[in-house]
Amino acid sequence: MPPPRTSEPPTPQVQDDPTDARRDDPVPHVRVAVIGSGFSGLGAGARLLKYGVDDFVILERGDDVGGTWRDNTYPGAACDVPSNLYSFSFAPNPTWTRSFSPQPEIWEYLRRCAREFGLMPHLRFRHEVRHARWNDAAAHWEIETSHGPLTANALIAGGGPLADPAYPDIKGLTTEFRGELFHSSHWNHGFDLRGKRVAVIGTGASAIQFVPQIQPEVGQLDLYQRTPPWIMPRTDRPLTPLERGVYRAAPPVQKAVRLGLFWGRETFWLSFNGKHPKLVERVEAIARLHLKRGVPDPELRAKVTPDFTIGCKRILLSNDYYPALAKPNVDVVTDGIAEVRAHSIVTTDGVERPCDAIILGTGFEATDMPMSHAITGRDGVLLADAWKDGMAAHQAAMVAGFPNLFFVIGPNSGLGHTSMTLVIEAQIRYAVDAIVQMDRNDIADVEVTRAAQDAYNARLQDKMSGTVWTTGGCVSWYLDRRTGKNTTLWPDFVWKFMRMNRRFSPAGHRARTWDQLPEPAAARR
Repeated sequence: MPPPRTSEPPTPQVQDDPTDARRDDPVPHVRVAVIGSGFSGLGAGARLLKYGVDDFVILERGDDVGGTWRDNTYPGAACDVPSNLYSFSFAPNPTWTRSFSPQPEIWEYLRRCAREFGLMPHLRFRHEVRHARWNDAAAHWEIETSHGPLTANALIAGGGPLADPAYPDIKGLTTEFRGELFHSSHWNHGFDLRGKRVAVIGTGASAIQFVPQIQPEVGQLDLYQRTPPWIMPRTDRPLTPLERGVYRAAPPVQKAVRLGLFWGRETFWLSFNGKHPKLVERVEAIARLHLKRGVPDPELRAKVTPDFTIGCKRILLSNDYYPALAKPNVDVVTDGIAEVRAHSIVTTDGVERPCDAIILGTGFEATDMPMSHAITGRDGVLLADAWKDGMAAHQAAMVAGFPNLFFVIGPNSGLGHTSMTLVIEAQIRYAVDAIVQMDRNDIADVEVTRAAQDAYNARLQDKMSGTVWTTGGCVSWYLDRRTGKNTTLWPDFVWKFMRMNRRFSPAGHRARTWDQLPEPAAARR
């Protein structure tokens, strides 16, 4: 069964709506289509309503809101950013029960936001976007969904980089194995792990949370590790009834706590920018002490000690992962996997280990967004082809050749030191401000120029060059597999990103008014 929820709101139902039109009906049209109903999609919807734009739909492939916090229900799933910073700034939550929120509470928070901000009438569940194609003559996006077509003047892509799981290319994994196989993001709660021989592939953020939860249940756990992560202590604790009561009665107190967390987290950037080696040494010393205390056995400790600079890959937080690895029913396997057989895994050293189930903790397609293979821009160019040399955008929001397309958590907007909700809100502000300006100035479409995009990314990659992500001696999911460039992270303080995207600037963009279109009367709806 899925983890219990803090409360149980009614399950949203798929509505009969304009996007369910029959094929012989006119294709429905909206001002804005938003893809995804996680933090990005719900935040975009709330801001559109705030600024008077109510002709929009939020297209969600699932049957409920929540995005990654709906899908990732694995045991122990929780946020690694403090609760009071991991929420919308305009929707504080005084009911968090812990300083680091568990998955059920974050999902419930998002469901509540959808209701309280009036987004339910705009939500279209089980509407998977199969393709979006730009129509230049009409200045709108033609969107094909699993419920039929619709068109939209503007498209906000809020699907996020952690929406589609990455599956490893291992011989026999999907063709030969006869046991239970699932990815951590699609946890099979109906499979009883008790007493089973379980293989876990991957040692990233998800694995370090669920491994300690399943270790006491399974008979044997073989953890297949390619690269050990750096792990810091997790300062999690229950929030007292007094704290929650103060937050309810005096919202400015919670706002002040959030502000303190924000600036405290901003200082973490100094450990990543490559300019403070002594600070990096001190942070790494804390991680090494945490490792030593959690893994007394020198042989095992050597296996799980990273050989790269801390911060080069995502720093993880856990108090129970290392002790779980030291249990007698756990074996950390560092040899590569050669193949998977019907009931076993064979490593490159020739050892065959039996297993009843394989759980993949192998992360997500962060540098090759599956959505890029379903968006076609001006002149019939597929976004994936435009990104063949690595993902790139202007201010992480717009891509040359793709008018009226706005990304939330676009290329180089990820953070290694603080809350992604800060970036999400910044990009939402940028997109909605652009749409409002378009309406105010009778603009049909707007597109960043190639020159502006290239100049921006040249500056960004120059800033990236001295960071720990490019000099720390690791290969991480931050880096594009084809080019080696870091196309996922923002290489600076987040307050600078927020300032950069506080409003849309037409500089470096080209625009057409409605009367400049080939058939303006027919195009405008």
